[in-house]
Amino acid sequence: MTKIMLLGSGELGKEVVIALKRLGHTVIACDAYEGAPAMQVADGFEVFSMLDGDALDAAVAKHAPDIIVPEVESIRTDRFYVYEEQGIQVTPSAKAANFTMNRKLIRDLAAKDLGLRTAPYGYATTYEEFQAAVEKVGMPCVVKPLMSSSGKGQSVVKTPADMRAAFDYALEGSRGDLKEMIVEGFIDFHTEITLLTVTQKTGETLFCAPIGHRQERGDYQESWQPCAIDPGQLAECQDMAAKVTSALGGAGIWGIEFFLAEGAVYFSELSPRPHDTGMVTLAGTQNFNEFELHARALLGLPIPEIEQRYPGVSAVILASQEGVPHFSGLEEACAYPQSDVKIFGKPTTRPYRRMGVALAYDRSGEETMDAMRKRAAEIASKVKVH
Repeated sequence: MTKIMLLGSGELGKEVVIALKRLGHTVIACDAYEGAPAMQVADGFEVFSMLDGDALDAAVAKHAPDIIVPEVESIRTDRFYVYEEQGIQVTPSAKAANFTMNRKLIRDLAAKDLGLRTAPYGYATTYEEFQAAVEKVGMPCVVKPLMSSSGKGQSVVKTPADMRAAFDYALEGSRGDLKEMIVEGFIDFHTEITLLTVTQKTGETLFCAPIGHRQERGDYQESWQPCAIDPGQLAECQDMAAKVTSALGGAGIWGIEFFLAEGAVYFSELSPRPHDTGMVTLAGTQNFNEFELHARALLGLPIPEIEQRYPGVSAVILASQEGVPHFSGLEEACAYPQSDVKIFGKPTTRPYRRMGVALAYDRSGEETMDAMRKRAAEIASKVKVH
């Protein structure tokens, strides 16, 4: 029996634990607060700041895991190299975790080392550097902290009047002690997709059907699979994904985001773990959902194929205020055919915090994607978070 330490215990981590437990393994879930979703289904848990290197070392020494699975950005990832030297497997790899937890490292790898097409960009730690970066890439532009999650600290600069607020918001939204931001030129794209990519210890790299998604406040609101895409652009996305995952190394699932524009594909971002937009796979759109794929890959179990079964949509259920959550409307939401609702089990709420997801799917293939998206949003609207 393998012992796995999960670093980050949100809703994505919870599904990873479920997948690992179904394969018969022991999981210790870690996060900065007690009662996190993954802790509710794990064999044990630890509560500490994973940015505290000493606390992280102590937890690893206490539990002696065979595999470490990072599920969030705010981790002292430099320690992963030491753990690998000690014989502990880091998923997908220490290099992958370090590079992808920092937008600067992954963007420079993609654009400079691998030559992938990206938006023009610059970095800033001071307001003067920020002004220079905005001048370099032009307006409108997107501003993001180098280390953040769920859209925190992200904004769009459309005019000079937006600049100061965007700079301050990026600093405020930065996770950990890294106070630096990336300024990206705006891409005139018609679709944003996630390409879930699976690398295996032994076996070929596999790709899920592309997932389209819509964001608000830098955070995903709905996703749908499969997303319509030109075959040539899909092949280009797969080629970019294979190059960047090969450069980072390791086995696991990767959520790789691309912008699709007229006649061009742009690499955007990469996460070395299940992706929030991939929650649409919980609707059974594939023979394995993204969490089951991640579990198999990190355990070294073979994945013969990824089969796209039928289309599906996910729509988030959001909180509107701070407090302890209570839900209503589940009976009404669950009455819809070919649908499902997942409540994450987060112990507290705050405005716009994801508390669950509504899923809609169509086994017949007769329902249009627009109709399915409307149905998923309607189901999500029935669930009220009090």
